[in-house]
Amino acid sequence: MITREEELLHTLDRVVTRLSASGIRFAVAGDCAAYARGGPPTEHDVDIFIMRDDAQRASDELVTAGMRSAGRHEDRLNKIHDGDRVVNLTFRRPDSAEVTDLLLDRASTMRIGTTTAAVISTTDLLIDRLHDLGTHRCDFAPTLQIARALREPVDWPTVTESTAQSPYARAFLGLIADLSITSAVARADTGRTAPIPSG
Repeated sequence: MITREEELLHTLDRVVTRLSASGIRFAVAGDCAAYARGGPPTEHDVDIFIMRDDAQRASDELVTAGMRSAGRHEDRLNKIHDGDRVVNLTFRRPDSAEVTDLLLDRASTMRIGTTTAAVISTTDLLIDRLHDLGTHRCDFAPTLQIARALREPVDWPTVTESTAQSPYARAFLGLIADLSITSAVARADTGRTAPIPSG
């Protein structure tokens, strides 16, 4: 029997193949990116970062490949369905920042299942995970799993600085320091503390 993880990786393979053939620049994000970098298996949506100007063309390409468009959501992403799997073509990040060439430049080409694609950096991945926390989404457990698995390559001072305005992010960073996933280190330039990987 095919698992949910295998179904999502099959959808990811279809998306990567089609977008790559069309010449559209993109990077894998979300749970699939975490999985590619050594995190827990993915069981949710396929998230793709893409430039706003390419979002509609990317949607059209996937529809041509047999998927179904569910339109634009919250001026943040175009949603596509591949059977019961959801593909999010995201051009605006959780903190409302646009996906940029610079962000895509930081992505690394990696193997994911049977395909190879650009995958966002671990630092960008954690920044987005923390910005996604809020009043109605405050379960730390999934992000804790990812932080534990991916802690070594993460630029924790950058994560801390980029998410400093979020009380949920500050609480999470304090938690992982207390759990010795990271250690707290003083940042001389800001006076704040930023976690670093614990030895």
